[in-house]
Amino acid sequence: MALITTVYHDQHHIPRPRGLLIAACAFLLIFSQLSLSDALSESEILLKFRDSLSNNNALSNWNESKPPCPTGNWAGVYCINNTVWGLKLQDIGLKGNLRIELLKDLRGLRTISVMGNELEGEFPDFRAVSSLKNVYMSNNKFSGEIRADAFLGMFSLKKFYAANNQFEGLIPASLAVLPRLIHLRIENNRFRGEIPNFQQKNLKSFNVSNNQLEGPIPDNLVNLDATSFTGNTNLCGGPLGPCRVFMAKLPVGMMVVSAVAAVAALAAIVVAFVILYRRRQVSTQNQDGTYEVGPTSSNMPPAASADLDSMEQGSSQVAAKTTSFKRSISSSVKSNAVQNPMKLTFLRDDRMRFNLSDLLRASAEVLGSGMFGSTYKAVLDDGSRHGGKATSMVVKRYRKMNNVAKEDFQEHMRKLGKFRHPNLLPFVAYYYRKEEKLLVSDYVDNGSLAFHLHGGSNPLDWGKRLRIVKGVTQGLLYLYKELPSLIIPHGHLKSANVVLNEDWEPLMSDYALSPIINQEDAQDLMVAYKSPEYQQLGRVTKKTDVWTLGILILEILTGRFPANTIQPGNVGKDSVDPAEWVNSLMKENKNWKDKVFDKDMMMNIKGKEDEQEMIKLLKIGLACCEKDVEARLDINEVVERIRNVREPDRYPLRNDVENHHHHYSSSKDEDFYSSCASEGDTRSCRGPDDLS
Repeated sequence: MALITTVYHDQHHIPRPRGLLIAACAFLLIFSQLSLSDALSESEILLKFRDSLSNNNALSNWNESKPPCPTGNWAGVYCINNTVWGLKLQDIGLKGNLRIELLKDLRGLRTISVMGNELEGEFPDFRAVSSLKNVYMSNNKFSGEIRADAFLGMFSLKKFYAANNQFEGLIPASLAVLPRLIHLRIENNRFRGEIPNFQQKNLKSFNVSNNQLEGPIPDNLVNLDATSFTGNTNLCGGPLGPCRVFMAKLPVGMMVVSAVAAVAALAAIVVAFVILYRRRQVSTQNQDGTYEVGPTSSNMPPAASADLDSMEQGSSQVAAKTTSFKRSISSSVKSNAVQNPMKLTFLRDDRMRFNLSDLLRASAEVLGSGMFGSTYKAVLDDGSRHGGKATSMVVKRYRKMNNVAKEDFQEHMRKLGKFRHPNLLPFVAYYYRKEEKLLVSDYVDNGSLAFHLHGGSNPLDWGKRLRIVKGVTQGLLYLYKELPSLIIPHGHLKSANVVLNEDWEPLMSDYALSPIINQEDAQDLMVAYKSPEYQQLGRVTKKTDVWTLGILILEILTGRFPANTIQPGNVGKDSVDPAEWVNSLMKENKNWKDKVFDKDMMMNIKGKEDEQEMIKLLKIGLACCEKDVEARLDINEVVERIRNVREPDRYPLRNDVENHHHHYSSSKDEDFYSSCASEGDTRSCRGPDDLS
């Protein structure tokens, strides 16, 4: 990609004919217009958004006679540094559907409020503007169910207000794991089912009252006031008082019969336990090198599967961070687990042995609900065997592998189990059942790359980002070499599938699963099938994983979550390709580096050498994203080019290098309501509690 350069002429030796002067003037005119492209672009975006709404008379001063910034030019538009960062469109009678995707290119947008209007329709796809910090949509007529993954990737979201609407269905599980969420108001809707196990420890406001929720209040929420939960007839626990035992409602005679049955059942459990204890559970090695733990069991007991269902939906009893699975498994499941431990097949001989019943008894924490199923961390109670330190494993549940034959599944997992590379998260064990599969891997403390790019408290500096790119590239090259017959050796490379160890080295997960994923689900959900070649020609190629690597490199350098590229259902919906976005800024804007590179990364660069190497890596990322497959780099070319990008500690020593810092503000974008541009704006920055 050619960068804009400035050509200097010797004014004393080069003649300047009139034609040249005219051309120079024309160039300056064009350049001055390009410098205004950002403001015009914001105007066009907002006008298109306004025109999508009905009864928008209150926005009549939105017109092209003046730009939307600074604050005060356009009604309800708030700006910082001459960039739109907030829309406050409250109580102005707006009608129609909220097409939030029209705002996806307002990169500075952090807050939107449309409270107190007459907007309707399904839940907007706020993932299109994944950097939003505050969303206020209370007191409207929105309806329908909210998808479980509706908040996937919105790591910056702090406040979500959707009270007094007509939403129904389950509370989305992805909302419960947002790392920065501190305010949640969804009262007076029609949500049903159990409250997910919200992981946030610093919730300041939480209200789910007057819905149709049921079951126990999660442990993390039991200290909240009762007004947060009232109006849900079948909700219990915490401030609402203990959950009633069903037996208390039975006649005395039935209670006696039930008690006798319970004693008999308990006796049977004790007998079964004694028998099991004498049998001694052993670990056996198969001919193919895998290990099986526990007596053979062809199917997961239905009750155990139901328990996993409960966990995936966010059951507080199952998913609570410090709560044992024992609390959520019925007595029949417990006795089944004791009498017939469920078999795990181990792929490595350097890990401790356990079975599925051990996982179900473990303390667990839901890590997320992704496209293929839920993922949770299980802390095994084995401290006495490991010097007091418990073992943590990650268990991922797959339901979209039910078309693959058992023999094919086992053969593929056996192959993956032999992989050894420092940048691949190893598969440790698996559980096979026709309807679903469990894949077990090591737990890595430092979390995912996606979290650190979009929600972590400690931003990644340039050096760490470069090392992550190099590690991922080496891991991908290894997959290409070990799986030469596989067209897409990874297939699902994205920041959420890269975890970081304590040394900030990357480990890729969810790799090489395309042969065992149901084909129709793979095409709908996997990142590789969002590539230009698949969208245009309906096929993937050996260079498709290079394209996914390029998208990841751009995300790492820009800090911009590629929601329209990697999330299902977004391709083709007026989306902007990350590479196209970067290319357009590089061509049209003199200060493109200030807009392209992530501000958190730029605050700590140490000199022009950093900037030069960042540009070099950016060009490699763009070359990986080339839509023409023939012109796109292959994996070996990518590895060679990235190897030549120098890390900060490998620059040549220079005594005259001047310490170089960019003038990015270190302050974070403030909350839409809690900060004001000036004292005079205080009245318009009232908190939502004062407005709803």
